[in-house]
Amino acid sequence: MLKTFSIGGVHPHENKLSAHQPIIKADIPAKAVILLSQHIGAPAKPIVAKGDVVKVGTKIAEPGGFVSAAIHSSVSGKVAKIDTVIDASGYPKPAIFIDVEGDEWEESIDRTDTLVKECNLTPEEIVKKIADSGIVGMGGACFPTQVKLCPPPAFKAECVIINAVECEPYLTADHQLMLEHAEEIMVGVTILMKAVKVNKAYIGIENNKPDAIQLMTKVASAYTGIEVVPLQVKYPQGGEKQLIDAIIKRQVAAGALPISTGAVVQNVGTAFAVYQAVQKNKPLFERVITVTGKSLAKPSNFLARIGTPMQQLIDACGGLPEDTGKIIGGGPMMGKALVNTDVPTAKGSSGILIMNDKEAKRGEVQPCIRCAKCVSACPMGLEPFLLATVSAHGDFERVEKEDIMSCIECGSCQFTCPSNRPMLDYIRLGKSKVGAMIRARQAKK
Repeated sequence: MLKTFSIGGVHPHENKLSAHQPIIKADIPAKAVILLSQHIGAPAKPIVAKGDVVKVGTKIAEPGGFVSAAIHSSVSGKVAKIDTVIDASGYPKPAIFIDVEGDEWEESIDRTDTLVKECNLTPEEIVKKIADSGIVGMGGACFPTQVKLCPPPAFKAECVIINAVECEPYLTADHQLMLEHAEEIMVGVTILMKAVKVNKAYIGIENNKPDAIQLMTKVASAYTGIEVVPLQVKYPQGGEKQLIDAIIKRQVAAGALPISTGAVVQNVGTAFAVYQAVQKNKPLFERVITVTGKSLAKPSNFLARIGTPMQQLIDACGGLPEDTGKIIGGGPMMGKALVNTDVPTAKGSSGILIMNDKEAKRGEVQPCIRCAKCVSACPMGLEPFLLATVSAHGDFERVEKEDIMSCIECGSCQFTCPSNRPMLDYIRLGKSKVGAMIRARQAKK
């Protein structure tokens, strides 16, 4: 019996059109636009100025607070300006613009393909190396990795859980990464285990990736304490709380940190980035991105430099199809529609989805029929119809009491609604308002 989480969940069509497409190195952009906010927490602070010359891997911004991450140049060239640019959220954000000249890397980066297994660093040295390399969670949340590896004193880590689920429809970047870099990922997992001082790690992979399960299980057999766990296919199994529930059968209480269960969860892409940072001195300045869509000529998986315009990757797949209705940054369930295709890729850019007119068109909104499908689908045990309705009416004190901040914005409620009600839209509105209220209260203390 395959493991899975215990509450809610849905089964969208998988549409893994780019599965088994080898990772292609994307062309270096003519101009890189590197956002200063590519992570949860405070934006990074620039440490370069207009006219400065940088190399690939040069640190160009330092963390702006405890929960923040360093930023490194993904290209070599000259800093053109520090200005704002529209990011994937549709809002102007500060960024460093670099005019590209050649491809000169920092000499400290080991660019060979030689596998380096042994890590003689202490846990503290590993965490510092990860922080210096700007590693963040690469499953989309982009939480600074060094913070996760240093839990509060009241909590003790018992295991590392690697999220290799990739439950979002269409996306295949993590799947292909496992097929091409299984050994490096395993070394990365052992480094993460050493960093949090545990001797057990689980790698959760959904059963729609049998080749990855087989390969990772074979490779893991040579590493002590690492177990590959095949999982039932169910969305949103890649959610941190859902994955902990599925693998070690412990639930994260409302308002509690995931570490309260004893688990430190990291994405499989993060484990690979940790290997590169610790063993190869390579900061996080490029990542695998899936570019896909039913009308796209060549759905592909790219290794792209951070700051590459999304249009460049779309062009490499044959360009925008004529029937394009919407372009999503990420997957169809949790991704957000892009305002334009000049949006630069960032550390959390897992995919670019080109939806055709038919897919992109929302159904006509009908009155709620009280079917409670959204309640059954919610993996957090919430009442989405209530949260959405009360948020729409602006009663944000009420939705705070109804635990709106526990919503993980997975979209399962909206996906399952027969009346096409835009529940996630209103819940996101409610969460943003309640979040602002909470911050305002804390500021007065």
